[in-house]
Amino acid sequence: MVKRIAINFCPTGMVPTKKMNESVPVSVSEIIEETHRAYELGITIAHLHARNEDETPTHKKVTYEKIFEGVRKHCPGLLICGSTSGRNVNEFEKRSEVIELKPDMCSLTLSSLNFINQASINAPDMIRKLLEKMNDYGVVPELECFDLGMINFGNYLIQKGFIYGPKYWNLLFGNISGMQANLSSISAAMAQIIQDDDTYVSIGGLGDNQIFTTQIGILVGCGVRIGLEDNLWYDKKRQVSATNLKLLQRMHLLMELNEVELFGSKEFRNEIFKQ
Repeated sequence: MVKRIAINFCPTGMVPTKKMNESVPVSVSEIIEETHRAYELGITIAHLHARNEDETPTHKKVTYEKIFEGVRKHCPGLLICGSTSGRNVNEFEKRSEVIELKPDMCSLTLSSLNFINQASINAPDMIRKLLEKMNDYGVVPELECFDLGMINFGNYLIQKGFIYGPKYWNLLFGNISGMQANLSSISAAMAQIIQDDDTYVSIGGLGDNQIFTTQIGILVGCGVRIGLEDNLWYDKKRQVSATNLKLLQRMHLLMELNEVELFGSKEFRNEIFKQ
């Protein structure tokens, strides 16, 4: 049986700006258009962040609504994931606005963590409140993990019944204070996840680690995460700026070489989300 993997497309994020890479989509129209191009090439999930006019991150539902409407119009059936990040705001009401739009998924980072220049604050009560609201609105949590402790907390939430139904794990490697992008860390992380019939694991790497980590994902048959949110360069020497489409095209080439097929949104929704 040919292996199928889900591609989680992350075009924007919260940090990259056009000054860093002119190809980063930041306006509503740019994010919609970039996601549409990726959809036509082949992706499973669009992990979307919203920006203000000055390119700073925004939590506002009115902006996310425009993005989601455009993506749904031009990318029928594509699974949409909104961000509930705690990097720039930490009030529950603000972070949870996007859930009310009922995207298919919303990110849920399973602990606080430090990045190289800032922190993402995710207290246990905040995690549970966000999860509770996702459950109320029928939104599947994207379980974001940067270290083994986050995976352990996710397992705890599953065992206690806070998380039920589909479990979509998004493991990120290469952050300065988290799991590093090497075979031992990837193996340890994947081995720690409680598996059942509706569990799916996706992995991604930050910066220079993106190409290595996604190749491992293809080889072992789990999902991959790709896009300018995590990596602005096409090459490790950082001489060639990346674009979302170039990163995605390379991913499809690697999949073809390894005889791996795309797990389409419709099939993924049916088999994993049971919808």
